[in-house]
Amino acid sequence: MQSEISQRFQQLVQNLEGVHSGEAAGLAEGALVVAAEARPETDIDSALEILDGVVERIRPLVEAASGPKAKIQALNHGLFELEKFRGNQTQYDDPRNSFLDEVLTSRKGLPITLSILYVDIARRFGLEAYGVGFPGHFLAKIVGVSDVPEQEVIVDPFFGRTLSIDDCAERLKAAAGSDVPFDQQWLRPASAQEIYIRMLNNLKLLYLRQGDGLGALGCFDRILTLAPQAASEYRDRGLLLERLDCIHAAIEDLSQYLELAPRHEDTSGIRARRDALVQRRPSLN
Repeated sequence: MQSEISQRFQQLVQNLEGVHSGEAAGLAEGALVVAAEARPETDIDSALEILDGVVERIRPLVEAASGPKAKIQALNHGLFELEKFRGNQTQYDDPRNSFLDEVLTSRKGLPITLSILYVDIARRFGLEAYGVGFPGHFLAKIVGVSDVPEQEVIVDPFFGRTLSIDDCAERLKAAAGSDVPFDQQWLRPASAQEIYIRMLNNLKLLYLRQGDGLGALGCFDRILTLAPQAASEYRDRGLLLERLDCIHAAIEDLSQYLELAPRHEDTSGIRARRDALVQRRPSLN
């Protein structure tokens, strides 16, 4: 079962095909397209104009800096101190934090929306910036920074600060426990596809907590448009469809899950659930 997906989102998905895993060109515009899927009234062009205004206001500051490290410091000063972008710590679960157009207006957002903004703007100034799908808290980083020993700078746009490797290791312990060893793999660049899926997953979980099954269903549909082989998404959407009493669609999704993940540990339970639905499904007239 799929809710109506806009042509613009379909085009976004097509444009991602064949893109290198770390590329993030046009990331902000893509995030606005994702926002418009949940809120059709989103004015993407107006939001991009606001973004352009932010860039132009901080441009003199960044371009006057000499060397990559100084440019990053100027960028951080411009975005976090002058433009006052920051994490919404008091209303973290506000859905508006997930929509980039709202973040551009309120100057408050989630780690992932603020990181998308940071990466997009940094790239406009010629910096090689990427999103980082760090456990529990999305980050950004700039690589090829020739005048620092590590050759890269990790940035947390939610708190408006840079992080050392030791800082990241401490955060991993807090998010995953002290038994999980730190690995540089945690800091690899996220692809645009991974970023959009993580955005949609955040929004999906928020809708589910709020009891908004239809809102969550729309997120499932778009995640599966981006990642049609994501077996667990078919399973979870099927279970949601069952709760919404969409029996035929639930059977289709659970069957697709069993086909994609035939040896998963929960296969027998899902098969029994699917078969029970088959027994009680209403006839199609």
